[in-house]
Amino acid sequence: MSAISGTPSLPVAGTGAGPDLAGLLRDGGLHTVFQPFIDLDSGAVTAYESLLRGPVATRWASPMALLDAARSTGRLADLEHASLRASLAGAAASSDGQAVTLFVNLEPRTLTDHLDVVLDALAARAEHVQVVVEITERALAADLAGVLAGAERLRAAGCAVALDDVGAEPASLAFIPLLRPEVVKLDLRLLRTVKDPATVTVAGAVQAYAEQSGAEVVAEGIETPEDLTRALVLGATLGQGWLWGRGDRGMSRTTFAPERFTARSIGPALRATPYELIGYRRRVRRAPKHLLIPLSKTLETTARQAAVPPIVLAAFEHARFFRPSTMRDFTGLAATLPFVAAFGVDMPARPAPGVRGVALSPADPLSSEWTVVVLGAHTCGALMARDLGDDGPDGDREFEFVVSYDRALVTAAAHSLAGRLTAD
Repeated sequence: MSAISGTPSLPVAGTGAGPDLAGLLRDGGLHTVFQPFIDLDSGAVTAYESLLRGPVATRWASPMALLDAARSTGRLADLEHASLRASLAGAAASSDGQAVTLFVNLEPRTLTDHLDVVLDALAARAEHVQVVVEITERALAADLAGVLAGAERLRAAGCAVALDDVGAEPASLAFIPLLRPEVVKLDLRLLRTVKDPATVTVAGAVQAYAEQSGAEVVAEGIETPEDLTRALVLGATLGQGWLWGRGDRGMSRTTFAPERFTARSIGPALRATPYELIGYRRRVRRAPKHLLIPLSKTLETTARQAAVPPIVLAAFEHARFFRPSTMRDFTGLAATLPFVAAFGVDMPARPAPGVRGVALSPADPLSSEWTVVVLGAHTCGALMARDLGDDGPDGDREFEFVVSYDRALVTAAAHSLAGRLTAD
């Protein structure tokens, strides 16, 4: 599904050549249609998604043609900017001054490479238009650091984040707790495979996240009453699809519920260290490193055995502590998990096959901490330890430490490490 088009458009008979893309962008030849989001319990319209369209009866009537041309000519950011401006202006006019929640779409490259263009368009939105920005699931694996940074800037601008196409790549489920989207949109193919165990696993993982975070879950592609029942089985709270309309130039009155789509920033955790996040309520213990190693190994085993693979983020103080045995263990983790990263002073970019390395500054407080974080849809656990500066054999060095399986704390610890990631 295109990030601009949303629901695929119907073929257009007798299309002509029409203007070129540059002319469309220059002359404002693009428009938007709006497809409703329906609350599956009440049947009320709670929001709309804006879908870009070109002039009817031309080759640009298909949004895919617009996207393909923009990519091939290096005009993707320009197209996204024009799309956003058209969407926001259309929503302000069509809502007749009534408060409305509007979903808009972004291509992953625009989010990570041209976010200023997006923020410029968003700054001009009408006060009564609440915005949720959709990004696709594939963006996370491609550039996790860029997506997290971009999402935080969107939230700072007052926009919630929706993650689209969830379930298209089941391994990407591990990234959801890290991004913490306010809305999760299930891949439309899940609606057709409700009895498939893989679909049930995806839906269960999303529902677990939604229950913990308060996120909304959207089922796309609802065309019949039977589809509506399937959406309820999948745990969706909102629905979208041709059962309620294919997209119109105008909007009907909505049941405005801004609290359902409020941006929730990750905030200071991205700039902290795991040990700094422990807090005074948790009992800190003290032990030599050789007794803590089995705890670390147990977390790694938990990650390997999880039904829905998690991510693993680990800080080793310095690259010299990423020993050959550790390299072997992390090579095995990277072979089966969607994302594995190792942090430390002088850490190479690829400390082991498939492992992302992040070099820390010696001045970074994280350089004196040893942390292993496992975070996934159904799995979480962390060892957070601070080096007490002992001399002597490595195994005898003492650490203050906490082991936690509290999802809020483990997630915050993961954010503190992810905040140090750089683009791959």
